[in-house]
Amino acid sequence: MSMPSSSPAPQALAAIDMGSNSFRLEIAHMHRGSYRRVEYLKETVRLGAGLDEQSMLTEAAMQRGLDCLQRFATRLQGMPGSRVRAVATQTLREARNRNAFLARAQTVLGHPIEVISGREEARLIYAGVARLQPAEEPRLVIDIGGRSTEMILGQGRQPLKAESFQIGSVSLSLRFFPEGLFTPEAFRAAQVAAGAELEEALTLFARHLSRPVWQEALGSSGTVGAVSQLLAASGITDGRITLDGLRWCIEQCLAAGRMEALQLPGLKEERRAVVAGGLCILYTLLTHFEIEALLPAKGALRQGVIFDLVERLEAQQVRDGHDMRDFSAAELQQRFGVDREQAARVQEVALQLHRQLVPRASPELRRELGWAAALHEIGMMVSHHDHHRHSAYLLAHVDAPGFSQSQLRRLGDLALGQRGGLRKLEEQLQDESLLWQLLALRLAVIKCHARSAVDARAMRLERRGRQIRVRMPRGWTQNHPRAHYLLREEMAAWSKLELLTLDLQD
Repeated sequence: MSMPSSSPAPQALAAIDMGSNSFRLEIAHMHRGSYRRVEYLKETVRLGAGLDEQSMLTEAAMQRGLDCLQRFATRLQGMPGSRVRAVATQTLREARNRNAFLARAQTVLGHPIEVISGREEARLIYAGVARLQPAEEPRLVIDIGGRSTEMILGQGRQPLKAESFQIGSVSLSLRFFPEGLFTPEAFRAAQVAAGAELEEALTLFARHLSRPVWQEALGSSGTVGAVSQLLAASGITDGRITLDGLRWCIEQCLAAGRMEALQLPGLKEERRAVVAGGLCILYTLLTHFEIEALLPAKGALRQGVIFDLVERLEAQQVRDGHDMRDFSAAELQQRFGVDREQAARVQEVALQLHRQLVPRASPELRRELGWAAALHEIGMMVSHHDHHRHSAYLLAHVDAPGFSQSQLRRLGDLALGQRGGLRKLEEQLQDESLLWQLLALRLAVIKCHARSAVDARAMRLERRGRQIRVRMPRGWTQNHPRAHYLLREEMAAWSKLELLTLDLQD
């Protein structure tokens, strides 16, 4: 892949989609709601094919990914980090050694990489389709990836139902066509397996059950695009994917007998190894969901990531801007019955203290601390005892639109560390940005311990390196003995960890 020598314009936006089969880089401009692609790069990495039986990524697969990201990094030189977003999907959701790979990958790329949940992937796919192919009628959008399939029922720009299923063209091809042999038995077995995985979707997306009833079905991204091109190039359809067209494709595979012998117009070499699995999933979807024709869609995950990034940037500049994560945090507060007044008190104090600790912290770090404070007590719904542990578990495992799995785990770490000993987070606190977030949150929880109105400005912090002095108004110790006790306990907790020194002065 040749790399242009020029750097993107400062106002460009970039999205990296680290899929199970291919990695993609899209650079675009947004002007007054209009989307213009500047550049699109794609490499077949087959990361998903590198998962072994223990769900561990092989070194060879990791190296293919790192080599690709190195080339992407060259293209992204000069772009502000705030205008680049990289997301990873099903393979890294599954991989047990994903953290080791991500540490290397982020170093090579020079930008954070977010592992997103299946539902979040589905939401972003729909965002890309809805913006680039707008329509008001209800639609079913399907995206068949390498190791997962996303289905979304939406109307206009609003996704109404979104789910992800753990079956894709790579995983199905590896399982039922491992030697590249095409037999009727293998196709039947693959279709049964696809049907078993997708059966639960019938209650959500079947045409005669869904309200509102979807009026057209669109297919996004690789598999649908590849089969559409194949059918059009062969003169079977105009690019629409139909049951008759899929039967013709399967007949051609059976006639060839082997993957290497399959010669079809429009079939790209990188798709040859996964075409059989993709055909089986498509055939199952069209049969089970009564889809007369699946139309290739404009828009995909990478464009959805860019649209979401634009909303995040605008939310930082406009007081009432639209950041999906704000809505998700509010929804979680409602779902888990959070004491919102207490959460708001802790949030205000925590953000005040964090500004004193890290005056030049990025807006994203501040927003992250704000969400952690807003949600630090969601575990109260489970039990008051050890509620911080329940909060951490819920945050690390909940689906929350807008948040990546990586960021939810970080919020979970902050919730876990809000009280008690710090040894449980010793490894995570090597990240200095998390260290200051957690200190601000813990001190705010202590400050608001009485669950009543507080003066957020009463507690002042002075920082010199990792020496922190807590200043309270004169006479505060005598007037607040219980809070003073908690602060002394806090000083002892940090002393044991030896990451910073905390002193109290009033």
